[in-house]
Amino acid sequence: MGRVIAGAGSFGPEWLRERLTRLLPGFPDVAICLALSGGVDSTALLAALAQARPEGLRLRAVHVNHGLHPNAARWSAHCRKLARRLGVPLKVLAVKVARERGASLEEAARIARYRCFAEQLHGGEALLTAHTQDDQLETVLLQLFRGSGLPGLAAMPAAAPLGAGKLVRPLLARARVELEAWVRARELAWIEDDTNLDERFDRNYLRRRVLPAVRERWPGVAAAVARSARHAAEAQGLLAALARADLERASDGASLSVKSLRALPPDRRRNVLRSWIAASGRAPPDARRLEEIAGPLIDARADANPRVEWSTEAATTRRIAVMRHADLLSLTERGPVLDSGAPAAQLAWEWRRSARCALPDGGTLELTPERHGPIDLEKLPPRLAVTWRRGGERLRVRRGGPRRALKSLLREAHVPPAERAHLPLILADGALIAAADLWIDESVRAPPAARRRGRLLWRKPTGGPP
Repeated sequence: MGRVIAGAGSFGPEWLRERLTRLLPGFPDVAICLALSGGVDSTALLAALAQARPEGLRLRAVHVNHGLHPNAARWSAHCRKLARRLGVPLKVLAVKVARERGASLEEAARIARYRCFAEQLHGGEALLTAHTQDDQLETVLLQLFRGSGLPGLAAMPAAAPLGAGKLVRPLLARARVELEAWVRARELAWIEDDTNLDERFDRNYLRRRVLPAVRERWPGVAAAVARSARHAAEAQGLLAALARADLERASDGASLSVKSLRALPPDRRRNVLRSWIAASGRAPPDARRLEEIAGPLIDARADANPRVEWSTEAATTRRIAVMRHADLLSLTERGPVLDSGAPAAQLAWEWRRSARCALPDGGTLELTPERHGPIDLEKLPPRLAVTWRRGGERLRVRRGGPRRALKSLLREAHVPPAERAHLPLILADGALIAAADLWIDESVRAPPAARRRGRLLWRKPTGGPP
């Protein structure tokens, strides 16, 4: 392999300093956490950054041990040795890779790794990864083969939010062969992961079988495709701006107005739906289901209450749904459920021992003494049960009045459809006594002479219904 001569445009500490100055406002007076795998790319990034470390830069590194490879412990030891040699503090993080049915091990490991990175980042800190121009080429082609739209073809941005900080990829303009030559010239050792030779993985097959022939015919393909990815990113930015404007007009709280969506042409309708779903933090549907939402679901009768569901490749046990109720679309997500869409478990709540009951979706119920509270605490048994809607529940909400269907009460109160299946119901000796903190049955309502009163509080999970 020929040696790359360092110059003004070549990889090295000076080039890296200039690149980070463009990507990180305030550089070098910033905090940086570098993701060190021990491979040649991250070794080059760490070594160049350590050599170029200017005054004011706060630099540390993290290495994630997935525990999936027999040499994982040796790789962690190598990274510790390299970090000590370069004078950079290193933290080794062990993660458990949860592989759900239908998800590839590679994707599950990536999700676990970035979740770990996000949890580790301090406020305003930048996580640097060593993705190269070659990685960008592979990513764009894989997304193209999968039929991805503009977000996929835009591939990896140079900077993006992550956790409390941001993710920065300063090496997207550098080739892997250049980094390897730079590392060799400094006699630095790196890890060779033999799983990169396994052509059962799409990326490895592309890298080893397809790209050598492509590069032979088109030597500048990596730079050209990276340029195309930047053009796609610009176009996606314009679509995102248009979606924000359309969302502002169509939004009704967390829901979307069907009337406003119908006024948009089909392409803008799909664009705003993608943006709305992405803004909720949920994975988007495939093209077929997006067409169902943008077409038949929106065009259905107002009283039809249709829904479109999908699951993600990385989490097939969780279902995401867009539901229509009258003129509104709402989003919900759930795990393994009953046919009614409610969480399957029934919880026992010994409220005298613990005033707070944690719910599976991250919310809580709390029963607290209150001088003018509406509940007669002396009428409650020591153990309550918490469950969710199955249908047919009834409550007597007025003294002497009839028992009302919970379904009717929810409709009259305009409770969003996405929230109804996740409304916790409280039972005493098998009888329904409360629907969250919205309605209380007259059987437990405190009379004027009640000595011990309380109030029930339902705190929803952050971000609304799961």
